[in-house]
Formats: sequence, structure tokens, C-alpha cells
Amino acid sequence: MPAERAAIVDIHQDEVLTGEAVALDVQPLGFFLRALGCFIDMLLGVAVLLLFALVSSWLVGIGAIDSALQPVLTIVVVVLVTVVVPTVVETVTRGRSLGRLAVGGRIVRVDGGAAGFRHAFIRALVGVLELWFTIGAVAALVGAFTPRSQRLGDLLAGTYCERTRTPRLPDAALGVPPVLHEWAAVADVARLPERLSRRLAQFARSAPSMEPSARARVAASLAAEAAQHVSPVPAVDPETFLIAVVAVRRDRELRALQLETARADALTAAAAAPPRGFPSR
Repeated sequence: MPAERAAIVDIHQDEVLTGEAVALDVQPLGFFLRALGCFIDMLLGVAVLLLFALVSSWLVGIGAIDSALQPVLTIVVVVLVTVVVPTVVETVTRGRSLGRLAVGGRIVRVDGGAAGFRHAFIRALVGVLELWFTIGAVAALVGAFTPRSQRLGDLLAGTYCERTRTPRLPDAALGVPPVLHEWAAVADVARLPERLSRRLAQFARSAPSMEPSARARVAASLAAEAAQHVSPVPAVDPETFLIAVVAVRRDRELRALQLETARADALTAAAAAPPRGFPSR
């Protein structure tokens, strides 16, 4: 009975393997964005502490509270700002805070799940040391040498900051207009200069957002330039002609790259194959 071959799954650094063995492509927040979000959160905490100091000093001055209670109230407010409030905010918002909302991040578990109270409490408790006592020096040092910019609290809690603002997907590439499908099969666009080809592609992408009169004028000018390097020239309006030229050139360049990759893979496989022995006489 032939032995079963085990499938090898390659998990990249920015992928998370779920319990169902599904690799999720997630992007951790970058070091500088995460540092900015942390700075915003700490700045808000400092503002609260300064506000409390001003209010408490004013209340002591007017005799509303006893001056002996001020140190106790200060300790309570410091604990609230550095531990209690961050824990409650992260637990209620599922890993978010004002700073992370500003930079587009969220604290999640290393397996991609939502962080809970335990994770938030560990992060806040360790944050007193690495953020407040050292003014963020320990967090910056640890985050600079971890793959996902995790600070010490993240390493102990098993969390990291996930990017929630994904980049906008590029618009779908324009295809050959239906009226020019037959022309595309025989068109010669190989002589089109590279610089002009880039200008045509840029026009095809930006044409929908252009003012109509300027769009028609630019299309006519580019079509006149492209017609000198394309054969045959179809009897269509300039913009349709340009879109067709861009699509044909893109498709043929993609096909050439695919063929080149296939040849390179074939050569690599042939070089890695064991040499065949000479046939015995």
C-alpha cells in the first residue's frame, strides 16, 4: 500500500492559521503608526492627569476638600488613567482606543480572534512599566525588534495590533471594446514606444474623471500619436481606439511574462532532475 504524502502548508509572517487550518492574510499595524496611536492615548491620559491636578488644587485652595486627601485621590486617578480606563475601553470596544481609531488599528489575539478582558488587563498592567515609567522607551525598543511591532504587554498577553484600514483595491482593468475584438486579434502594437504606452494607460485610468471637452481633446491628441505606431488603425472614435490599444498591449505583455515564467520553471525543474544514466549495451 503506498504511503500517504503529507501536504505542506506554507504560512507566511502576515498570515494567521485558524483552528480549521485556514490561513488568513492579516496585516499588522506598522511600527510608526502604532507608536503614533500609543502617543495619542498617552497624551489623553496626561491631559486627564493635568486636569485633575488643576481641579484638585483649586478645591484644596477653596477648602472644599482636605489637603490630606489629595495624595490619595492622586493615586486613585493615576490607577484609573493607566490601568482601569485602558482595560475597560479595550474590553468594551474589542481592542480599540482613540489613538488606534486615529491610525486604523485594533488589538487582536495572535490567532486573529478578538481580545478580551484578560488580554486588556495584562497589556494595561505591563504598560504602566513599559509606557508610563519609561516614557515608552521599553515599548519602542521591544516593538522595533518584533515581527509584528508587539510591545512587551502584547508578548505577555498574546496579542498584536491589526491593521483595520486596508488599502483601496485598484480599479478593474479595461478590456478590449466589443466592437474591436476582431481587430485585436490581428493588431500590431509592438512598435508602440514605452513612454507613449504609459501615457495611454494613464489616460485610460483617468478618463472617467476628466472634463468632457478636455477628455475629447486629449484623446484625439494621443490617438494621433498612437496611430503612427499601430497597424491597422481601426475606424472608431479616438477614446475607443486608445482603450483597445492599452488592453491589447497589456494582455500581450502579460502573456509574454507568463510564457517566460513557464520556461524558467521548466529549466529549473530540468536542472534539478537527477541525471539519467547511460543505457547498458
